Amino acid sequence: MGLFSWLFGQFIDVIEWTDDSQDTMVYRFNRQGNEIKYGAKLTVRESQMAVFVNEGVIADILGPGIYELETKNIPILTNLQHWDHGFSSPFKAEVYFISTKRFTDLKWGTKNPIMVRDPEFSMVRLRAFGTYEIRIDDAKKFLNEIVGTDGHFTTDEVEAQLSNLIVSKFATIMGQDETPALDLAANYEKFGAFITEHIAPDFEAYGLELIRILVENISLPEEVEKAIDTRTSRAVTGDLDAHIKYQSGQALVNSDGAASDMVGMGAGLAMGQQMADSMGQKSTPPSLKEVEHYFAAIDGESKGPLTSEEVKSYIKNGKIEKTTRMWKEGMEAWDKASIVVPDIFSKTPPPLK
Repeated sequence: MGLFSWLFGQFIDVIEWTDDSQDTMVYRFNRQGNEIKYGAKLTVRESQMAVFVNEGVIADILGPGIYELETKNIPILTNLQHWDHGFSSPFKAEVYFISTKRFTDLKWGTKNPIMVRDPEFSMVRLRAFGTYEIRIDDAKKFLNEIVGTDGHFTTDEVEAQLSNLIVSKFATIMGQDETPALDLAANYEKFGAFITEHIAPDFEAYGLELIRILVENISLPEEVEKAIDTRTSRAVTGDLDAHIKYQSGQALVNSDGAASDMVGMGAGLAMGQQMADSMGQKSTPPSLKEVEHYFAAIDGESKGPLTSEEVKSYIKNGKIEKTTRMWKEGMEAWDKASIVVPDIFSKTPPPLK
């Protein structure tokens, strides 16, 4: 290599950044100790900004375009260096490329359940997760507050902190909101828009624009979901007596062999009983009282279904008190245990203390 080739190799003639990644937010142009040649070509593409840093101080910020680096288009750096108008020598400066595109599908979610009051279930624990979108709005503030001297800054390095901000605001909103748990799914869009509006200023402090937050799911504890499934299954069957008759008919059609004989015998006995009743020979035994099941809010969770004996046991050990919220089928809302099961309280001695 000749002397002139070596000398020209010390100066950078073209400065540009082509990014094929999806998560790089800031990239520092690698000078490898070389100086930038006065009059070098700087290419800043769409969705990029170029930031010149001189001795740790942010100088000029250039938007998309092709520049020939001279004193007229890097005026702040010119003042910092005290260059004369006739300056034409190489200079040293760090060049950071800032990606201003939209970064999407960033994740947020609750690490621990959020305890809230619910008009139907008294108290429930909720978990939630979703995604959000951001972009760099203030390059200088973002470099100063977040990036520092990091030469390759990606979304992974800031995602956890931003997610914590979202979860904190979400917990506050859910604690104040009175939407029933069963109606939360219909309000995902409303929650997302509300959180976006109220947390955007916190993102601006980092030089970021919060474009939107999406709530993908809000879930109840597994025990509560099972209780809801049980209640739904019972409601789907409709009239209980008609459902039992239908199941008996299906057993008669589908059974064969000994089982079929037994079903036929049962059907014959039933017909004989009906004939006897029609002749005035009444021999119908008294009907068994249907067993009632209860649900109780114990330690912040919905326990149930519980039988009367189980309720007595909880009362004896102090788990259920008169002010404990309870519910049984047919009630429109939860109420105090002293109102839901007054007879059980009168027959159950208080717990030993």
